[in-house]
Amino acid sequence: MRVSVIIPVLDEEKTIASTVNNVRSLGPEEVLVVDGGSTDRTREISEQGGATVFLGPRGRACQMNRGAQEATGDVFLFLHADTQLPVSAFDDVKLALKDPEFVGGRFDVKLDGNRWSLRVVGAMINFRSRLTKVATGDQAIFVRRRVFEELGGFPDIPLMEDIAFCSALKRKGKVACLRSRVITSARRWEVKGVWRTVVRMWTLKLLYLVGVSPMKLKQYYADTR
Repeated sequence: MRVSVIIPVLDEEKTIASTVNNVRSLGPEEVLVVDGGSTDRTREISEQGGATVFLGPRGRACQMNRGAQEATGDVFLFLHADTQLPVSAFDDVKLALKDPEFVGGRFDVKLDGNRWSLRVVGAMINFRSRLTKVATGDQAIFVRRRVFEELGGFPDIPLMEDIAFCSALKRKGKVACLRSRVITSARRWEVKGVWRTVVRMWTLKLLYLVGVSPMKLKQYYADTR
């Protein structure tokens, strides 16, 4: 079982070296970085770290789909540029997918700040995704190649592509909720305020679930780098 790690990036020179080094130290079959048009040193740093770099149309969904087109693995693991995998990551993925009923899965998440409120947010994310079997991109979603292709990849929408994909994924079979934790940057919560960010994210998800267009929702969401 070969695992391809796919990392969509845009102006991530501050984080990408650490992420690529972390992934490569764990011995995956390949690490693919898909750049959406960075104007900083993201591509150069990624190549220096040993990743294979591709250009793709801007947009996380499009970039992840582009990476999947180039990947050769049996399993795709989609990783954000500011997220670190646990040492056991690939063993955990392969063990979960030994059961043919499981089509994919996600990790628990820990935010890298020291504030108690960030620990609460991480616990809330883990509980919610374990209950619903729907994960966010921060949780390093993984999926069998065959299933990814059957689903047609991530939907080409500017926001909530992870929610939409996971909602479709769980209809294909069982979803593994791994207890091992990825560590992701708390920069979004620290810049915008922890509870303000929680309210904003839950509001956006609720509006999406009741039918508001991701195109409209994107106007109220900005990535923090």
